[in-house]
Amino acid sequence: MKIIKIQLFFILLLMVSCQDSNVGTEKKAISQIVLEKTKIKSEIDGKVFRDLNSDGQLDIYEDINQPIEARIEDLLSQMTLEEKAGMMFINGAAVNEDASLEKKEGGSGPAARMPTAIDNISNLKMAHFNIWSIPGDPVIFAKWYNKLQLYAEQTRLGIPITIASDPRHHFSKNIFSLAAKGFSQFCETLGLAAIGDEKLVKEFAEIVRQEYLAIGIREALHPQIDLATEPRWSRISGTFGEDAQLTANLVKAYIEGMQGGELTEESIACMTKHFPGGGPQKEGLDPHFEFQKGQVYPGDNFDYHLIPFEAAFEVGTAAIMPYYGVPTGQTGEEVAMAYNKKIITDLLRGHYKYDGVVCTDWGLITDLPLGPDVVWPARAWGAEHLSEAERVMKVIEAGCDQFGGENRPELVVRLVEEGKVSEDRIDISIKRLLRQKFQLGLFDNPFVDESKIGEIVGNEKSRQLGENSQQIAMTLLKNEDGLLPLEKNKLKVYVENMDSSIVANYATLVKTPQEADLAIIRIDTPWYPVETNNQFAKGFHHGDLDFKGNVKDKILNLLNTVPTIVDIYLDRPAVIPEIADKSKVLIADFGASDKSVCEVLFGNAAPKGKLPFEMPSSMEAVRNQKTDVPYDSEAPLFEFGFGLKYK
Repeated sequence: MKIIKIQLFFILLLMVSCQDSNVGTEKKAISQIVLEKTKIKSEIDGKVFRDLNSDGQLDIYEDINQPIEARIEDLLSQMTLEEKAGMMFINGAAVNEDASLEKKEGGSGPAARMPTAIDNISNLKMAHFNIWSIPGDPVIFAKWYNKLQLYAEQTRLGIPITIASDPRHHFSKNIFSLAAKGFSQFCETLGLAAIGDEKLVKEFAEIVRQEYLAIGIREALHPQIDLATEPRWSRISGTFGEDAQLTANLVKAYIEGMQGGELTEESIACMTKHFPGGGPQKEGLDPHFEFQKGQVYPGDNFDYHLIPFEAAFEVGTAAIMPYYGVPTGQTGEEVAMAYNKKIITDLLRGHYKYDGVVCTDWGLITDLPLGPDVVWPARAWGAEHLSEAERVMKVIEAGCDQFGGENRPELVVRLVEEGKVSEDRIDISIKRLLRQKFQLGLFDNPFVDESKIGEIVGNEKSRQLGENSQQIAMTLLKNEDGLLPLEKNKLKVYVENMDSSIVANYATLVKTPQEADLAIIRIDTPWYPVETNNQFAKGFHHGDLDFKGNVKDKILNLLNTVPTIVDIYLDRPAVIPEIADKSKVLIADFGASDKSVCEVLFGNAAPKGKLPFEMPSSMEAVRNQKTDVPYDSEAPLFEFGFGLKYK
């Protein structure tokens, strides 16, 4: 007798005996809790089931005892072209503070201008959404999610919704990690790389899995396994650093923690990104924007960036996201990865035999107005001259299944109706997308138990592990005269860029450097906005890695006035030779609260991190590096893997 596992509830299922004419085994049944939540159910011969298409019959796709492939074929045969096209798109959805599904009047910002999820389900037949901002209380999100699934089950075929999310479990200052409202807060992935402990990474991923499951997020738009070989690249904070083998080891643990050995009802599907590795951006300028200068390989090191993806394939990542970059000089066609048949069909599908979902990065088809006279162009690099429909066709022909950040299914319908794309080709992608939904158990139980969330999301054990990760990821780069760890409540301390009420628990605070025994200052890796009218682009951490002008002078003046502990947040490698020389202590963090920093400085925890990338000694050295080659900075200030310990 088989028991279907229902996420979160951890209860035995109600079993109904029903003879199977083919295999002669007992039938599995839908749990009582699901039947209480669902609005659509029928009964045949004493067996109750979710009647997703409301025809009073137990269709093959509704029968949890049927093989997944049979369920896929049955559902596919019932889907219209419009329903198939809608499934090929995933875009954002706003979550109201009261968990309602309807658009709220008087809203502002991009979310207020977007159609609601229920609009896109009804009008565009969409079945995938990614979520950005959510209410501070995870229970509100769960209520919204359950309402959304109830809405979806009343559509013609009752296809459940898949909710996806970018990372939201890090103590982060970077725009690519969402606010961890109510969730456990770990160091960033760079910090996990600094720790280098595969067991911890898997434990972290399992906590993320449990917390996502609890509220209804079923697909992770992570891990990000690009290699940080160009130190100026603005997305390094989401990576595991510049070493391919370290990244490969950690991504296997990450995906295993999220998905398990195979994709099941208790898994979170990982969309691993950005194939075939987005790190080698010329001058570090990110291809989210038109000012990028291409993805370049001056060291002929393309294959090095594939090593982490080979590890992800080994453990069965559920989905892959290609990046925006153009693989300059690598494929014979200078078009972005998701448009590039050599990358998707020949390399990913052919060479690596990958048959999972391939979803483009966000916004490849449609220009996005950002305000008066400001348009963010679609990331159709190398295909800018094509119409929107032609772009869609080229992405499909390249081998992709789904369009991220878009809601243009009418373009797919038009291409099929005009005979430019076959419906058989569309069916190949729909089968992959449906397979993932069936494997995740969404057709059988798309609901979450709102009463269990408080026990799971951000519980004390997970929070403590998260704080511990922030602390042990800290990387000690200089400790002159063995100053650290400090003795608690014995020093007069001057602080900058810290919450004085927190530091006051560890030392006596003074108002000026001249009064202090020592100073503690927290700084961030420098970055400089690119000249652009795109406000989103201005938030990317581009540009040089060294402090300049008055900002640098102010830091050095403090260091020359009083013995100073410098804590620097590294979301990219920083160029800080003078600061390193003048500081008494130099320590790096990869996402840490003021409390976590103090716990380390005052000896309640010890830094165990090792640098996941080099720290260059000058901007000239940075400019002379080969974009695609790891640890090739001439005479680095600190080498890859450097990190001191407390004695």
